[in-house]
Amino acid sequence: MSTKNIQLTTAEIAALWTTYIKCSAMDCFYQHFLIHLDDDSIKDILVQHAEANATWIQQLTSIFEKEGFPVPKGFSSSDVDLTAPPLFTDIFVLSFVYRGGQVTNEHFTSLLETVARADVLAFFEASLAKSVNLYKSSLKLMLEKGVYDRPPKIPYPDHVGFVKENPSLIGQLLGENRPLNVLELSELFFIIERNCIGLVLLKGFLQVVKDREVSDYFRKGKKLSEKQITAFNKIIMEDDAFPTYPVTMEVTNSTESPFSDKLLVFFITSSNAVGLSTMCHAITMSTRKDLGVQFAMFVTEILKFGSTGLDLLVRRGWMEEPPQKKNNR
Repeated sequence: MSTKNIQLTTAEIAALWTTYIKCSAMDCFYQHFLIHLDDDSIKDILVQHAEANATWIQQLTSIFEKEGFPVPKGFSSSDVDLTAPPLFTDIFVLSFVYRGGQVTNEHFTSLLETVARADVLAFFEASLAKSVNLYKSSLKLMLEKGVYDRPPKIPYPDHVGFVKENPSLIGQLLGENRPLNVLELSELFFIIERNCIGLVLLKGFLQVVKDREVSDYFRKGKKLSEKQITAFNKIIMEDDAFPTYPVTMEVTNSTESPFSDKLLVFFITSSNAVGLSTMCHAITMSTRKDLGVQFAMFVTEILKFGSTGLDLLVRRGWMEEPPQKKNNR
């Protein structure tokens, strides 16, 4: 079907624009990592991710140009210093790619449902398929290297049960705690895992950032991640389950930043937005009284932290303005 006379909708523009910005940011990280990787198996996975990401950027650019639409500025070679020493170890790079694959899969899946024009739909459909295959490769390598943290296990139940009371908000607040179910344990595990990866990332960023305001922002993020890990591990341990801790992922001793402050703040702000979505999803999956309260409290803190990051981006002139309707007045 020809798309010559079919104008992009606002939803399609938003999908293409946000994807371009995120892909251009990821390209900077990939280029830095590729220079310093020693592990050939991890490097092979990263090369595949970098090539796919570069292809997506090219395809998005082509769509914008054909539409006569301004190509976003995003991030470029000016936001990465390829002469800087490595900031993270090879194992962390693998974890970064693994977690990045999860986020990319979710990103493409959500946008696939918002677009309709044939070429745009085809782009996101193909991109999702490619992203899933790349994620499977990174997951396979994590398993092979023994660095994949498996979610908790429980004894298999011997019968099917049904909830005997309405899990209303009042019941959650006033009722007695019951054992965590598999939905809740799963949510807790992945929230902790994401925050553990975020902690290593923030530790590296704090090691190289010289700007005091940016550094203070990252310290707040580090404190928020630590608070979540502690709170949710406490709930897991009180349920007689083992706490979740990250595999060994290290930061090097480099104090020279490979990335611009603009890129780092954008990346943490974007990651925080993903964390907010994750926490909101966790609320919908839980009916236990203490979890609902904890999740809701952290949603407020995550929103506050995100607002601080957006304010920083705007005040520094680092936040690219999304396309918007022209004012006819």
